[in-house]
Amino acid sequence: MTVRRHFLSHGLRHAAGLSLLPLLPPAWSAGTTPTPRLRHPTGRPFRILMLTFRGETDVDRGFRAYLADAGLDAQFTVRDVQQDAGRVPAILRDTAPWQPDLIYAWGTPITLAVVGPHDAASQSGFVHDIPVVFALVAAPLQSRIVAQLDAPGRNVTGAVHVVPTDVQLRAMQSYRPFQKLGVLYNAAEPNSRAIVAQAREFCQRSGAQLLERTFRTNATGAPVADGVEDLVAQLHAAGAQWLYLLPDTFLGSLYERIAPTALKLQLPSFGAAELAVRSGGALVGLVSRYYSVGQLAGAKALDILVAGKSPAQVPVETLKRFSLLVNMQVARSLRLYPPIDMLNYAEVIAIGPTEARPS
Repeated sequence: MTVRRHFLSHGLRHAAGLSLLPLLPPAWSAGTTPTPRLRHPTGRPFRILMLTFRGETDVDRGFRAYLADAGLDAQFTVRDVQQDAGRVPAILRDTAPWQPDLIYAWGTPITLAVVGPHDAASQSGFVHDIPVVFALVAAPLQSRIVAQLDAPGRNVTGAVHVVPTDVQLRAMQSYRPFQKLGVLYNAAEPNSRAIVAQAREFCQRSGAQLLERTFRTNATGAPVADGVEDLVAQLHAAGAQWLYLLPDTFLGSLYERIAPTALKLQLPSFGAAELAVRSGGALVGLVSRYYSVGQLAGAKALDILVAGKSPAQVPVETLKRFSLLVNMQVARSLRLYPPIDMLNYAEVIAIGPTEARPS
């Protein structure tokens, strides 16, 4: 009870009640029509190159919807990297003649492939002369995408989708206290390394143990899915009481294998991203809505394209309100139900526990 009260008084205070309100474009409110069409100064539509990682998600839909509701006249060219950020340089070369006014980048690997680390020894091969707006980047500072959040200082800004790690872990403890926490991640992904480091510090402060496993890699160092079920089983055998599903891009493509394994072992999962709970088989998660993250990225794009702001001066931000999602069908399968008072502010969903699929 003490842990739960501490979470509610500290973590949820910053989350402003855990409800998530839609972002509204400027001069738009319920019951009104969008503002007049906004075009490029030359009179043509704005050109936006959208780089996605594994097909269309609610993030991308929220991004486009925000701009449409604002009245922006835009042409979108969408290129999907099929879970391989190594395809980005070729895509940028192929679309260069189109001369996009802005590039939308989904996730950390794509964003780094477009703009590179801010402190890279060589900046050749990266985009410097086109504004870039990212979405679904968990740790832009630790990933070295920007040096500071309030003024990025370069041609990139965007929307962070992850609730602070310590707030997530307090939410996890309020549902079920733990002494051992399991985590499976891609060691090559900067976001994941940063969040694991934060989780490690939290566990050290709280007297818990973080059990870590990383995905196996191929000859080039890229993560592979081989043996993922064994890795989950190893965490369970080591005594993990939760499996923490990080906002790891590669892990997100394996929900359909991880979720059934964890459920079979009666190992509850906590998701740091919305899809981990809605379609990834996690029991619970404290998340930012993907659609609203896309809307926030759309607001950044509007600041740049219409208001004429430099991305170097447009702050990187996260949503101010989060949602606690509880998958009640998974709870029934695990016989692990949320505390009664948690139901006062959680959103209960009930998708099938084995119907996980990548977005």
